[in-house]
Amino acid sequence: MAIMVDGSTKVIVQGITGHQGQFHAKSMREFGTKVVGGVTPGKGGGDVDGIPVFDTVKEAAEQTGANTTCIFVPARFARDAVFEAVNAGLGLVVVITEHIPFLDAMQFVSYAKLKGSTVIGPNCPGVTSPSFGKVGIMPSKMFAKGDVGVISRSGTLTYEIVNALSENGIGQTTCVGIGGDPIIGTNFVEALARFEEDSGTKRIVMVGEIGGTAEEEAADFIREHVTKPVYAYIAGRSAPPGKRMGHAGAIISRGRGTAESKIKALEGAGVSVAALPTDIPALVKKG
Repeated sequence: MAIMVDGSTKVIVQGITGHQGQFHAKSMREFGTKVVGGVTPGKGGGDVDGIPVFDTVKEAAEQTGANTTCIFVPARFARDAVFEAVNAGLGLVVVITEHIPFLDAMQFVSYAKLKGSTVIGPNCPGVTSPSFGKVGIMPSKMFAKGDVGVISRSGTLTYEIVNALSENGIGQTTCVGIGGDPIIGTNFVEALARFEEDSGTKRIVMVGEIGGTAEEEAADFIREHVTKPVYAYIAGRSAPPGKRMGHAGAIISRGRGTAESKIKALEGAGVSVAALPTDIPALVKKG
């Protein structure tokens, strides 16, 4: 089984005529994703590598049956792109775009939740289910089908850890890159809940980092609600207080959001925490 992306997923790409949209639409399709259309206002009626292009999301959804979108539009247009997707009834909205203003992100995340749509991101690598396809920009070759669910704040560490898992014969059900911005649509707790409900996922890997309290909140949820084994890696152990490490959300202040506090919370919830990303496969095999 899988979460978020499965056999029923039909994807449109907002911003498909741009360089990134074209490249990743093709990559998604080659991975097995049902990419059924794209949207670029003013360019409706054309196509990109045989994928039809529409002027609006509503038109694309009505004509293709799409239920998912992957957004590559520039940051200044991202809020309106999400609003348009949610208003068209798309259930999964994956926002790859980075550098989106906080207020814009707050508005579209809140609106999507109000309307019942799931947002992944912004500033994320997307979602990949090896059996069914991917929505986003994750490298295709590193994945293998299996029973491990992966949730990560860091795109680069996602790739490193998933590749290490696959090389050690440990496949995945779904990998969810939730993004590292302060305002994101889907957090650790929400993704953990989905993996807990998924019968095909037997084990879960979390990839966290310094900053915020998302991992501590996840630890509380794991302690009370997750019955499956969870393994984790927390990046930024050596970061000095107040130092930002790559992501806008990865900043610690007044002793909160440190790697030590997150590791302590997770270990207190029964999670096995790796010292290095490459240690994750051994922990998973050990059980």
